Formats: sequence, structure tokens, C-alpha cells
Amino acid sequence: MKRIGITTTVPVEVILAAGAVPADLNNLFVSDADPPSLIAVAEKAGFPLNTCAWIKGIYGAAIHYGIEEVICVTGGDCSNTLMLMEVLRHQGIKTIPFAYPATPETGRVSRAIRELAAELGTTAAEAEAARIGLLPVRALTSEIDRLTWQENTVSGKENHYWLVSASDFNQDTERYFSDLGKAVEQARNRPAFSSGQVRLGFAGVPPVYAAELYPYLEKCGGRVVFNEIQRQFSMPYQVKSLTEQYCRYAYPYATEHRVADIRQAVKDRRLDGIIHYVQSFCHRAIGDIILRLKLDIPILTVEGNADFGLSQHLKTRLEAFLDMLRLKSPDNF
Repeated sequence: MKRIGITTTVPVEVILAAGAVPADLNNLFVSDADPPSLIAVAEKAGFPLNTCAWIKGIYGAAIHYGIEEVICVTGGDCSNTLMLMEVLRHQGIKTIPFAYPATPETGRVSRAIRELAAELGTTAAEAEAARIGLLPVRALTSEIDRLTWQENTVSGKENHYWLVSASDFNQDTERYFSDLGKAVEQARNRPAFSSGQVRLGFAGVPPVYAAELYPYLEKCGGRVVFNEIQRQFSMPYQVKSLTEQYCRYAYPYATEHRVADIRQAVKDRRLDGIIHYVQSFCHRAIGDIILRLKLDIPILTVEGNADFGLSQHLKTRLEAFLDMLRLKSPDNF
């Protein structure tokens, strides 16, 4: 089956309806045995040093893994994708632009889905059928998330992995469904984490140093029970149509929609604090201003680019943040 690369989460149901396999280039990049080598591919091609590592990694992954067709999200994600799309096209890769509308209005979102379906040789009705077929998979992603914050039997790293992988289902929906089902069953039958841990939310795009971040926080007595954007990728809401699903997907739209989602999580999941990750050279980092203005909860903002491990400086900041949260509410721990 034909693989179609994606630069971020898109209406994946349309790709599946077209009989193709979605391949999230971000996941291919960060899960590669040698991610820096993919960045080097982009820099050798001429990408500036001060370009976001994810953009360079996406380019390197597309070249390295022989992706022949890529859906580039030109609205609602990264502004650099516009130029990335041009460079990919000049490398002989077919590019398909997809733009989320500026506001999550039903008519505009529906139109964007229909246009993507037409481009891929399918229809919105067939994509809707694919959505219905994915309901059991979506139910399991919601369950692994519930087990994380409600039953306290899933680690932050596990939560991150399963939810971020929902962008393309690891390029094999049936295997993803089977493997996730086993993970859910294991989580249901394991003892809960200590109730004395600091309960953290993680906001912002998935971090380049995720593999080390979550275990380190747990080593220091904290645990992430809310992964904001990763959860958004899993499409957690109960909806009646594909259009509604991508209207409620908060990430592509104004930050106020994300704030509302985070605020609800703070309340439901009893969060003590939030770690906000911002990617170097990314326009979304400016959104940190809004989160700090609108959220009444301690926030630690951390930055990363091509550093795939935690620096000693960052470890110290994380430890200090956890200590501050414990001092702020000593009766909780």
C-alpha cells in the first residue's frame, strides 16, 4: 500500500479511506536509530542552522525513508512548512497542501476535508466510514489516558507514546490496536503509582527529549498525568461526525481553545503544576504569554531543539520546580 507522509496530524481517516498508509514524519524522525543524522541530511541540503530541528528532521526522514508523497499542513501548524513543501517538491516528492481554517467553523472544516478527500481520490463519506471503523481504536487511546490520571497505573512516558502514535497508528492500524489493547490490559492489572507524587501536566508540542524526560520526573517524585498535544492527536472527544472531530481538535486553532482544554484538565486531573515545552525557533513559543495570563497554576517553561537528552541545567530546573510545588502544597505530599 502507498505510504503518504504527514507533517503533523491531519484527518487521517481520509488517507485510510483512500487505501493508503499514513506515515507521521515526526514519529519517523524521533524514533529513528540516529535522529541527528536526519537533521544532518537537511543541513547538508542547505537548511539553516537556526531552523527548528523538527522541520529538518521531517525533511531528513522523508528523504531517508523514501517517502514519495507528503501532505504538508500549511495552516494551523508550523509556518516553516510552506517553504519545506517547496523544497520537498524540488526533490521530486509530491506535496499536497492541507490547511486547517483560521477558526473551527463547521462549514470551513468540512470543506477542507472534502478537498483533501478529492485530492486523494476518495470522498468525505468514505472518510466518515473510516472514522466509524476507528472508534474501537480511539476508545482504547482514551482508556490508556484514563488509566494514567484516574487509576494511576500508566506512566507519563507510556501515555506520551500511545497518544502521540495515534497520529498515524504507527503505520499499521491493526497492529497498533492489538498492541494498545495488551498495554491497556497490563495497566489494568498492575499496582497504582504512589499517591504522594506531584501531579503534572505537560503542555506544548511533544518534546525531542521525551524518552528521558518522563522517567526523570518520576525519579524526582513527579508524574505527568496530562499530555496536552499528544492527547489532542488521539481525538479524545465523543463526536457525531468527522467534521465535528476536527472542529474540536484544538491544536490548529487559536490558543484560547487550548487554554480551555488545559483548564479543564487542571480541574479534572487535579494538576499541581504544568511544564510547558516550547521548541526553539518556533512561533508557538510566543503562546507561552497567553498560557501564563490565562491559567491559574504554576508553569515551568522549558525549551529544546536538537538536544535529545536532558542537560544538567534542565534537570536542576525540573527538580527545583517539583520542590516548589511540594512547598506550595505540603499537605498533598
